[in-house]
Amino acid sequence: MSEPVKKSAFDYRADSIKRRNRFGIISVLLGLTLVCFSYYFFQIFFTANIDTKELPTYVYIRRGDNWQQALKAVEKSGAVIDRLSLYFVGKLMGYNKPGVVKPGRYMLVNNATNRQIINLLKSGRQSPLRLTFANVRLRRELATKLSKQIDAQPRQIDSLLSSPSYTRSLGFDTTTVLAMFIPNTYELYWNTSAQNLMQRMKTEYEKFWTPARDAAREKLGLTRVQVSTLASIVEAEQQQHADERPRIAGVYLNRLKRGMKLQADPTVVYANGDFGIKRVLNVHLRKDSPYNTYMYAGLPPGPIDLPSITSIDAVLHPEQNDYLYFCAKDDFSGYHAFAATQQQHLVNAHRYQAALTRAGIM
Repeated sequence: MSEPVKKSAFDYRADSIKRRNRFGIISVLLGLTLVCFSYYFFQIFFTANIDTKELPTYVYIRRGDNWQQALKAVEKSGAVIDRLSLYFVGKLMGYNKPGVVKPGRYMLVNNATNRQIINLLKSGRQSPLRLTFANVRLRRELATKLSKQIDAQPRQIDSLLSSPSYTRSLGFDTTTVLAMFIPNTYELYWNTSAQNLMQRMKTEYEKFWTPARDAAREKLGLTRVQVSTLASIVEAEQQQHADERPRIAGVYLNRLKRGMKLQADPTVVYANGDFGIKRVLNVHLRKDSPYNTYMYAGLPPGPIDLPSITSIDAVLHPEQNDYLYFCAKDDFSGYHAFAATQQQHLVNAHRYQAALTRAGIM
């Protein structure tokens, strides 16, 4: 058997150099890899990934959405620059864990980083919205308008408005509950539930009816709902010129005091359910409905629309006059001709009817 070849000092030195070179290469490669990964992580965490074009941009995350659906909503905003990095950071920051996703309306800030976006969504710091509603006649119309602004279905809102027991708990019935909605601008969160919205409107309603307003309506001998009901008629009669509403309110209050029928055309339109009627005719007056104030004396059961605060205050502070009648002026200015006697009213009405005929309005 031959003896193993012994390495010389030169060989040992060469092997040592090779090992050092390999270690050096591996160290360099690891260093480069670490630099690349560090740079990548810095990029995905601290580099802007949102470009809103300086426009207000909101993300809506619904109840029950998982983390992927939530980030998909962010992506659908059109402001995300790199979607993959957003999802990656979402996982790294634990946004995919159960119970972390919080529904709501979130505003995306221009040049926000992935880290800032995920922190925002995890925190639940929503951006409140400004809820508005006006020009509403029916419950279903109100439900539709409200549902377009918050995360609640029209049927959810309408079922509450149509529930005798629920409306009773609020101090109304299904006919008068619309009086609870005072047209204004309210700040609330998008994910407010239908029931919480009702409670909020009840709170705002109580705030609206200050001691001063209650004192004014008591002086008139009216309930809150009756004030809103009369205000809805006043507003329907005068939609263009709010300055005339106290005078119209005075006319209707004069008629109520005398036990006269209000004979308000807007109530006849409401009773017929045809809001396209431009000229009330005898056929419309024959509609048997508690809202037909040509047929029944007193106020109708509830508002025929949502009256503005201006109209409510016009009823609470009516003009003191002797007028019992009014009709639109024949100049189509939007103002009305008022009369204290039926004789003068018939003259004014004839002028207006003639003007309608000349204009071809049937």
